[in-house]
Amino acid sequence: MSTEFVTWTQRHAQSFQSTVSLRAESFDNPAVVRETSPVVLVVEDETKVGCFIKRALEEESYAVDLCEDGAKGLEMALATNYDLIVVDLMLPSMSGMEILKAIRRERIQTPVMILTAQSQVDQRVKGLDAGADDYLTKPFAIDELLARVRALLRRGATESPGILQIDDLVLNPATREVTRGGQRIELTLKEYALLEYLMRHTGRVLTRPMISEHVWNQDFDTFTNVIDVYVNYLRNKIDRGRSKKLIHTIRGSGYMLKAD
Repeated sequence: MSTEFVTWTQRHAQSFQSTVSLRAESFDNPAVVRETSPVVLVVEDETKVGCFIKRALEEESYAVDLCEDGAKGLEMALATNYDLIVVDLMLPSMSGMEILKAIRRERIQTPVMILTAQSQVDQRVKGLDAGADDYLTKPFAIDELLARVRALLRRGATESPGILQIDDLVLNPATREVTRGGQRIELTLKEYALLEYLMRHTGRVLTRPMISEHVWNQDFDTFTNVIDVYVNYLRNKIDRGRSKKLIHTIRGSGYMLKAD
């Protein structure tokens, strides 16, 4: 690992300690808790680098999925409607360039940032021509990474409203309008946040710890039933009276949104 990265981590380690106090504060101050957050996929095989990026993004209130394998990263990118994908160029089983090309072949327009230790201009050109939205060379300053992330998310929000749909259930993040079968469904802020998280991870089992982390930004006690209560609220509004159920309980694991 480069001395630049070691210095970089030492310089910013102290700032991450504030994450704990921020989350503790959110228990007492609901205004601190985010209702919805952009969801970012980070595909990085260097464990320390990946974890550091994940923590930096989470400190900025982004929801983050971290993967260290190229093929698995592509699987996650195709299965989930992410707001941003950050991918390293050199990965096990499949390169970042291959992931990028596969995503674009599927007409997925999610913004993609490439990370690499290769600083040659021709490599940057290849990445951008393949469909990357940004290209960041290692080692990099964490502040620059965060600034680029904000810029890509702003651009994505401007270019596309990112409407989410599964079967006849439609969620519009721009207007916060939810409909099923063309009928508008009124949700509370927390119900909306939970539904959006489920819809952004359609077909994926979401555990209770994952839901508490990403929707409430808190780690609930294992035995609390807050999440179960809110899932039941959603079921009553989304599935009640309909033959096709979209919200499923995965026994012993959590919940999944899917169309059977």
